[in-house]
Amino acid sequence: MRFLLVEDNQSLAAAILDRLRLDGHVADHAADIDTAESFVITTDYDLILLDIMLPDGDGRSFLKAHRDGQNETPVIVLTARSEVSDRVGVLDLGADDYLTKPFDFSELEARCRAVLRRRGGRSSNQKRIGALTFDPLAGTLEVAGQPVALRNKELRLLETFLAAPDQILSKARLVDRLFSYDEDVSENAIEVYVGRLRKKIAGSGVEIVTERGLGYRMRLA
Repeated sequence: MRFLLVEDNQSLAAAILDRLRLDGHVADHAADIDTAESFVITTDYDLILLDIMLPDGDGRSFLKAHRDGQNETPVIVLTARSEVSDRVGVLDLGADDYLTKPFDFSELEARCRAVLRRRGGRSSNQKRIGALTFDPLAGTLEVAGQPVALRNKELRLLETFLAAPDQILSKARLVDRLFSYDEDVSENAIEVYVGRLRKKIAGSGVEIVTERGLGYRMRLA
């Protein structure tokens, strides 16, 4: 998953980013509304974690503009405000959930999973194709019932392919899904990760084919 964290408290932001990246997610950080707006214009996110009190304005204005622009990316609001009226206000503006600071990181992770399940219309995070069973949020993969260990980038690469089966994905698109803005990588790195993932899913009845000059496509073998 690719997350956008909009939070001006640097120590809290660092802790959240470390936790998300430890779980294998790609995470970008915006310390103000202006930066957040530039990110959402150029990048597709799976989930936005949004603080309310930001140096250049109120996060609720960002949320309202987000929804008025028909952007349906899920948003979880993070704020120190605990009054019922505050919670009702952000939910009415289009937030998918609300978490009061301070919070436990395990609760944040659980709420992220719940929001993404609801948005996907699923009761489970698992995805199945061929003999492959994958849970992108738990970071688990089984091939023909046997657990297979994935490294973080392999996990996110598989997630990206499974979100677009039979579609050709360019190297540029895959770089966007696997790496945050502060990571300096070349498209050649994608070839390495695709090669590793092919070996991990061998025997699943699913294959990743190279579409020369275009990119890669995942399909049933």
